Amino acid sequence: MDFRALLVSTYELGRQPFGLASPAAWLSAVGVDVDCLDLSLEKLDEGRVRRADLVAFYLPMHTATRIASRVIPEVRKSNPHAHLCAYGLYAPVNADFLKKLGIQTILGGEFEQGLQNLARRLRQPAPAATLMEPDPLVSLGKQKFLVPERIGLPVLDKYARLNLPDGSQRLVGYTEASRGCKHRCRHCPIVPVYEGKFRVVQRDVVLQDIRQQVALGAEHITFGDPDFFNGVGHAIPLVRQLHEEYPQISYDVTIKVEHLLKHAEALPILRETGCAFVLSAVESVDDRVLEILDKGHTRADFVSVVRLFREIGLQLVPTFVTFTPWLTLEGYEDLLYLLASLDQVDAVAPIQLAIRLLIPNGSLLLERPEVQAVLERYDECALSYRWTHPDPRVDHLQREVEALVKKGTTAKSTRAEIFQETWKILHDVMQQPLRPLPLVPPGRNRATVPYLTEPWFC
Repeated sequence: MDFRALLVSTYELGRQPFGLASPAAWLSAVGVDVDCLDLSLEKLDEGRVRRADLVAFYLPMHTATRIASRVIPEVRKSNPHAHLCAYGLYAPVNADFLKKLGIQTILGGEFEQGLQNLARRLRQPAPAATLMEPDPLVSLGKQKFLVPERIGLPVLDKYARLNLPDGSQRLVGYTEASRGCKHRCRHCPIVPVYEGKFRVVQRDVVLQDIRQQVALGAEHITFGDPDFFNGVGHAIPLVRQLHEEYPQISYDVTIKVEHLLKHAEALPILRETGCAFVLSAVESVDDRVLEILDKGHTRADFVSVVRLFREIGLQLVPTFVTFTPWLTLEGYEDLLYLLASLDQVDAVAPIQLAIRLLIPNGSLLLERPEVQAVLERYDECALSYRWTHPDPRVDHLQREVEALVKKGTTAKSTRAEIFQETWKILHDVMQQPLRPLPLVPPGRNRATVPYLTEPWFC
């Protein structure tokens, strides 16, 4: 019989969703008629929903899950007979909430095989289907990946672009060379699912996925791996081959501070093979906070990495979980001053100066007494635990900076201008005179470093 699956992405950082393209290939391989819907660019189409026997929501991140929670009831109403599934990183940790919304199957970890198995079960007559073993909530089994099927997704020029220092832009493709992570940072949403494990996507599959995106116009590739150097022996041959085939193609990766120092000898290879920038989750420059988060690096390590990148000629893009229950006003001042003194102002997206710690279900932070001391109720709508800073001025500062960033982004202010205004707001909150910052002139072009037009969020 004909069997139709509708794969739905609600938000994936302005990228063409790998989390739709990859399972689409697995479902097509067993004869399923697959339709992909990216709600970040397309409207929810009742006709497409009604035609589906299976509707599966891809939930790789917090924002995507919150948006999906508003869409799932609409889909259930439009097609009460469809089987509803949620898959991806945020599906298993929010299983109870999703089931209340009407989700019937939840798949976490390596989800492609699970989706394929689910489609097979649903296609069987009822007695036979009940004899087939359901897949686990989280699967960490090693998969032999298939080349993602990108036909039917919105074209690449609808998604985020790479802005270059000369004012030009590049079309951006997106792929994944690995999933999961070897490390167990306490605030990281990957840890409750992968528990210190990571899985590799075979190199030939990654390269074939890149080739098809280049054929569709991609001029830059974002590797979405949580840490590109979890398997450095997999990563370096991959980018060498990418550069050999496409010397004109640039790329970006995400790598821990700890790995940047451990594998410093590999960094010149990244530069030589076209790496436009390296994203690194620094999170904080306070050693106490870094210890609570179990980040595996120190403030001094971050400073060393900045200097190392400058020597090599490689661009670092630090990210932060700036507002935590342990941040002080003096600590925020220290962070801003350090970024300015290291000439990192243009490298840091303004939203990074306003991000507040999320504590989702399953977070290892819940085990820490420092967290329990400030924790409030779990907010099911927000999909996180509420917490209030012991110093109300810090929460006030966070709201002020977030509002400033939104206003400045709308007004197309430069990063240096938003940074200067943040510095002023901080000292207004501290009720202290403004001290000078070692900043470049505020009129400087925002695109002094390469950056993607969709700012990082979560």
